[in-house]
Amino acid sequence: MNAVNFISADCGFDEADAVVFGAPYDSTTSFRPGARFGTAAIRMESFGIETYSPYQRADLADRRIHDAGDLELPFGDPARPLAMIESEAARILDAGKMPALLGGEHLVTLGAVRAAAERHPDLRIIHFDAHADLRQDYLGNALSHACVIRRCHDILGDGRIWQFGIRSGTREEFDFMAAGHVVTEPFTLATLPSLSFPENTPVYLTVDLDVLDPSEFPGTGTQEAGGVAFQQLLSAVLDVFRRFRVVAFDFVELAPHLDPSGRSTALACKILREALLAATARRVA
Repeated sequence: MNAVNFISADCGFDEADAVVFGAPYDSTTSFRPGARFGTAAIRMESFGIETYSPYQRADLADRRIHDAGDLELPFGDPARPLAMIESEAARILDAGKMPALLGGEHLVTLGAVRAAAERHPDLRIIHFDAHADLRQDYLGNALSHACVIRRCHDILGDGRIWQFGIRSGTREEFDFMAAGHVVTEPFTLATLPSLSFPENTPVYLTVDLDVLDPSEFPGTGTQEAGGVAFQQLLSAVLDVFRRFRVVAFDFVELAPHLDPSGRSTALACKILREALLAATARRVA
């Protein structure tokens, strides 16, 4: 358990509807490191925002959310950290609760997706990101944050991953998209409202915060110009929770020390508040 929890996430595990847990890992970061510090920064800076959301007219103080703290992850070989993340996500899912994973680099998503796919064989992924993350390997490493969605595709197969906001990738990655292995909306989130699944289809939502434009979110390891605005991302996240059966979600790639102003961390806190409220809305309806 951390000395500081995310604001109002002070419910006991047994009573909780959603469980926040952190994976402070960035050993495969390909450019600027620092995402390992994102989880602690989000928790500390969350006390600079209100528990009440005027967007949803709801208050975290009225929701049952538990902060399970950060996993103590070894650095180096990612296999062991991924297994630990998978085990924690499985524990939360098996208890009938919503895992809310905080990164860390984007590779941490793979551990949680493994757990969710094991329990939901018809799982779909909705992915917001600047980068395709579809490389077969990065410098010979198949377990890299640059390969995380390709590893998720290895689990789920064709036609079960939807990507939005993508504006960076190799030629091979864009060829992989064009071949129909994943469904990609480049540059924007515009087609999200037209996305639909059969009723009760389980969805994993993964949000790499560098989908945002660097002018709004400079605190990330691999900035990519031409991103979306905060309000666009917020609307999209709320739309996913309102229309789909989300079984787990994550926010990754905040590197707080790369933004001395603190605005990137403040943004991450705010959008996590909104996601937690949306994730638990049906449980109090």
